[in-house]
Amino acid sequence: MDVPELHSALEPIAFLLGRWEGAGVGGYPTIESFNFGQEIVFGHNGKPFLTYTSRTWLLDETGTKVRPLAVETGFWRALPERRLEVCLSHPTGIVEIYHGEVVFHKIELQTDVVARTETAKEYSGGHRLYGLVNGNLMWAYDMAAVGQPLQSHISAELKKVADFVPGAD
Repeated sequence: MDVPELHSALEPIAFLLGRWEGAGVGGYPTIESFNFGQEIVFGHNGKPFLTYTSRTWLLDETGTKVRPLAVETGFWRALPERRLEVCLSHPTGIVEIYHGEVVFHKIELQTDVVARTETAKEYSGGHRLYGLVNGNLMWAYDMAAVGQPLQSHISAELKKVADFVPGAD
């Protein structure tokens, strides 16, 4: 397989490339607290964006997978001056567009647009923070949904388990 050369615009976010796995915690005023497992895959195809897929599953108190939780997929678009545009799609009928910036190995994103299908739960915005800490990908997600203001929802620590993953065309 030919490995495409990394587009120069992706240099600030190249640390994300690969497959990451780990666990996290979640909670919200409208649900019980929970533990989850997660896999995130960042790939590229030589163009100025990363492909992105995240899968999560509920974990019991022993760390055993109980059932699937959320899935999201999308594209992380690199812009000049270390700016980012992130487009995410969820099978629950929600599409989000985030704007943000990269400072060293820290990424901060805010929703700019949220679109929902007729049957999707009420969700009005999010804030995401990603960072490389001691070689691990740490991230946190604040959410405004179901009548609640923006507040902490989930966070996780992931370890890199594979390097470069080819992306979609």
